Amino acid sequence: MKNAHAQVFNNPLPSKGVAQKKFILVIDEGTTGVRALVLDKKINIVSKAYRELNVLHPKPCWVEQDPMQIWERTLEVVREALAVAKVDAKDIAAIGITNQRGTSVLWDKRTGKPVCNALTWQDNRATELAWRLNGLAKIRLFRLVGRLVLTFSKVFKPLRYSKRGKFFVTLSNLRLSPLYMGVQLRWMLDNLKGVRARAQKGDLLAGTIDTWLIWKLTGGKVHATDYSNVSATYLFDPYALEWSNVLLDIFTIPKALLPDIRASSDDYGTTSPGLFGTPVPIRGVIADQQSALFGETCFEPGEVKLTNGTGTFIDMNVGSEPIASTHGLVPLVAWKLGNEVTYAIEGFINTTGAAVQWLKDNAELIKTSDESETLAQSVPDTQDVYFVPAFTGLSSPFWDPHARGTVVGLTRGTTRAHLVRAALEGIGYRCRDILDAMTEDTRLRPKIIRADGGASRNNFLLQFITDLLNVKVVRPQNLESTALGAAFMAGLHVKYWSSLDELRRLRTVDRTFKPKMGAEQREKLYARWIHAVERAGGWAREDTQCEMRTG
Repeated sequence: MKNAHAQVFNNPLPSKGVAQKKFILVIDEGTTGVRALVLDKKINIVSKAYRELNVLHPKPCWVEQDPMQIWERTLEVVREALAVAKVDAKDIAAIGITNQRGTSVLWDKRTGKPVCNALTWQDNRATELAWRLNGLAKIRLFRLVGRLVLTFSKVFKPLRYSKRGKFFVTLSNLRLSPLYMGVQLRWMLDNLKGVRARAQKGDLLAGTIDTWLIWKLTGGKVHATDYSNVSATYLFDPYALEWSNVLLDIFTIPKALLPDIRASSDDYGTTSPGLFGTPVPIRGVIADQQSALFGETCFEPGEVKLTNGTGTFIDMNVGSEPIASTHGLVPLVAWKLGNEVTYAIEGFINTTGAAVQWLKDNAELIKTSDESETLAQSVPDTQDVYFVPAFTGLSSPFWDPHARGTVVGLTRGTTRAHLVRAALEGIGYRCRDILDAMTEDTRLRPKIIRADGGASRNNFLLQFITDLLNVKVVRPQNLESTALGAAFMAGLHVKYWSSLDELRRLRTVDRTFKPKMGAEQREKLYARWIHAVERAGGWAREDTQCEMRTG
């Protein structure tokens, strides 16, 4: 079948005993594809299946997906993974779901049909709407009060770290973006004929992709999501831990549209009997980046995971109280286990694996992604060449959508090896940008960073990151941290695994990278990087771009 891929692994299956026959099934729904994985108690991947998902571009700046295709291909990968592993649905202890969290679906609760295609986190059609909302008097007042509190907190520092102070500091950075569910739903309600009236009558339901899949898997019996997903919607109050009536009023979104909020390890119903032959309990739901944080067993405050994929997401566990960032980093609920809520702070880099892909496909400097490591190691340095990977702007902590990819320091002696090395080093510099901001916001400095994601296979990249951050970077043997987090959530609820300590013991290390660079060289290189970033800033012409405008 086109766009299909299934694997069975040579891991020994449990032989006897009812409990030993149980497995965990994970649905991992990403932007470009959906996977299903069957895992055993030792987190061996027994089998996995994959299908690509179409990403649609009906107009400039519009990026959509078909919710029905997502649903149908989810069914396909689950059935295939079970078949390849020769595992019956009755042998699945629980299902865990993890998903890219910034895509919104709106559907009819009686027919189950989507009102329109899903708006993805890459969609920018609501840019002008976000700009108008940012200009509302109420939003401007929130930001003004927040800035005043932030100013006072510089003199009276405990204010910034109090619960109320953190709330107002968060407001000082409030910038509404078209990339999140609050703005996306408002656009749908305003622009799709008859939709607002249907929503007000209670005929429609909304949610992120996890909510859509749960609703379909349970035959429409459960309309729910978890705290990690709602914390990135612009509709949630992370301090009160509930949908925000203030924000719902600003976005004019009926609360009846929205799902129940449950713990990340909780009862989300069971699958309809006809789907897989027997009902299977759904017991874990968690957004992808928070799932990777949990899958990397970052259970204590100050522990950090670094996921290197198409982009890079750096998440830090900040404990039982949310952190207010003065750098525009994203405060999130990491997860909720039982009655305990754990918070995280997140920074992201737009371009990581995508930069390597550009070297290969556009610049044609390398033939394969793996070649980037070999070529970077073939020269001792970049000869003072800096590559700022701002192809779509600079995200955390600069937040400059007008920045563009820049190479500075070229001479006649510059070779493709220097350019490739500079591109990989640029990713490392961006990681330091974020970690320095995190440290200042949280007053926590990690001793170890756990790296996962496909680009973390690049040894040169991880060594440069550890040198520049002056922190050990640990790469696990199993890089499927996102899937593991969802598996752990589901397994904990059904006591497949007994404790967080047991989960820690399951994770094994492939390699530990230790800093080798001296402090003087580290700071000299980073100072030059800041100069390169200044040259990349503000380059794009606004009238030729699809960008988020902020008020």
